[in-house]
Amino acid sequence: MTDKTYNVLFLCTGNSARSIIAEAILNRIGQGKFKAYSAGSQPKGEVHPYTIQLLKTMNHDTAFARSKNWEEFAVEGAPQMDFVFTVCDNAANEACPVWPGQPMTAHWGVPDPAAVEGTEAERHLAFDDTYRMLTNRLSIFTSLPMTSLDKLTLQAQLHAIGRDTQKAR
Repeated sequence: MTDKTYNVLFLCTGNSARSIIAEAILNRIGQGKFKAYSAGSQPKGEVHPYTIQLLKTMNHDTAFARSKNWEEFAVEGAPQMDFVFTVCDNAANEACPVWPGQPMTAHWGVPDPAAVEGTEAERHLAFDDTYRMLTNRLSIFTSLPMTSLDKLTLQAQLHAIGRDTQKAR
């Protein structure tokens, strides 16, 4: 058994919805075992108001939430990441910075709730669906026996979580 806290970075293009939601969820359900962060390749500069509203409704503290560039995590003195997950297809296709320590990576694509058009109810439903999908994936992720899996097996499990929960949409 180890007392290691694993650092996890969630990446998206705008860092205004999906990656922020994933950061909030993991910091709650992985408390003590995981420390989550989020960033974007082209941050919007502000968190989407529906993201803040959803997180508050789900009783998350939103003081952490700010839209930031992923370069913050690629500089000397930044927390060393153990895992890096892209949660949008655009970020998955971009050239990411070189992360110190060579963290494990996986793509867990989730539709962008901020891009949904329609009634206010339909737009809020898209954010709710994003929260549900990420909660499902992160619940599986936090239950993996990190210390007893070799790196190759763990990497395969990370990719499987993204594929298997995507099919369930």
